Amino acid sequence: MRAIPNHPMSRRSLLRAFGAGAAGATLAGCGVPAAYVRPGDRAGRDFSATDHTLRFANWPLYIDTDDEDESKRPTLDTFTERTGISVGYTEEINDNDEFFGKISPALMNHQQTGRDLIVISDWMAARFVRLGWVQEMDRTEQPNVAKYLDPQLRSPAFDQGRTHSVPWQSGITGIAYNRKKLGREIKHTSDLWAADLRGKVTLLSGLDESFALLMQGNGVDVTRWTRDDFYATCDQVEKLVKKKHIRRFTGNDYIKDLSTGDVLACQAYSGDVIQLQADNPEIEFVVPEEGAELWAESLMIPNLARHKRNAEKLIDYYYEPEVAAELATWVNYVCPVPAAREVLASAKDEETAALAEDPLIFPDDAMRRRLAIARDITSEERTEFAKKWNSIVGL
Repeated sequence: MRAIPNHPMSRRSLLRAFGAGAAGATLAGCGVPAAYVRPGDRAGRDFSATDHTLRFANWPLYIDTDDEDESKRPTLDTFTERTGISVGYTEEINDNDEFFGKISPALMNHQQTGRDLIVISDWMAARFVRLGWVQEMDRTEQPNVAKYLDPQLRSPAFDQGRTHSVPWQSGITGIAYNRKKLGREIKHTSDLWAADLRGKVTLLSGLDESFALLMQGNGVDVTRWTRDDFYATCDQVEKLVKKKHIRRFTGNDYIKDLSTGDVLACQAYSGDVIQLQADNPEIEFVVPEEGAELWAESLMIPNLARHKRNAEKLIDYYYEPEVAAELATWVNYVCPVPAAREVLASAKDEETAALAEDPLIFPDDAMRRRLAIARDITSEERTEFAKKWNSIVGL
């Protein structure tokens, strides 16, 4: 297992200024009629049978690379050797809103995007599904997905039955803290508001990244939270800001704050903490007793993709437990293929085998009972809620 210098999921915590995401928020929020694509207009001619290629757009540092040559990606190379399908792989997604802005003109105008497969966060994937911008997959061509996909990820509210999306990797938004410096355990989200943590706590700045955990801390069922729940959370956070209890709202820079000790506890992503623990074993990650958010970033096939069948084959390939295990050793997020755990457990390399016991890669039953996938912010809610949240955060 390697140490990743710039963790891939830092993208989940990139600042989302209201202005930066305004085009996407306005488009989805106002329900622009011309933007919606009807089911019958989504599929294009599929050249997969004669053109053995596909174009795959992903985030940086989100796939395995060769130890000697970082331009090589062993799992992709094996796929090509096995199927004869070559993959044009690009690391072009750095932010969900930015990527939305890049490909939305083509999608809303019923044009090809030049990509057969993309990976976006589920809250953005929800927008693509609502707009009719992605195609339904043929599960008869994906037996591994049907068999091995984590049951807890099978049917999010935005895509019932996962017909338009398949998780690439998953993760947990919980709490990270320095147990040695704090001198006690954190078990509840409310523990963050203890008097001795004043000025030593950070929360995530992004609305989609932050709200679920805070609601869960107040006993809300985030699979069906309401407008009142949202505003109650905002009132709570506003009061904490006025008291200067919250040091600041962060992107992925919470990692530095926690490492230096400027912050003792913070909202954090499970994958980041695995990397932090390698350098500082005093850092702990907790899924609060009231629960934490389980999220995913998902593979989707855009409308009019020229190689849909090839893309479906690649997705199914990554759901083979052996392949999923190889990917998990590199990216260190919650693996969406639980069967990969047994593969890692049988590895001869001790460090690799130890990953099978890491609950941040393979959550145990006790942890899973406290995880929930939050319902998405609807297009009608988004503009209003983003304006309110960003006024608190200072964006």
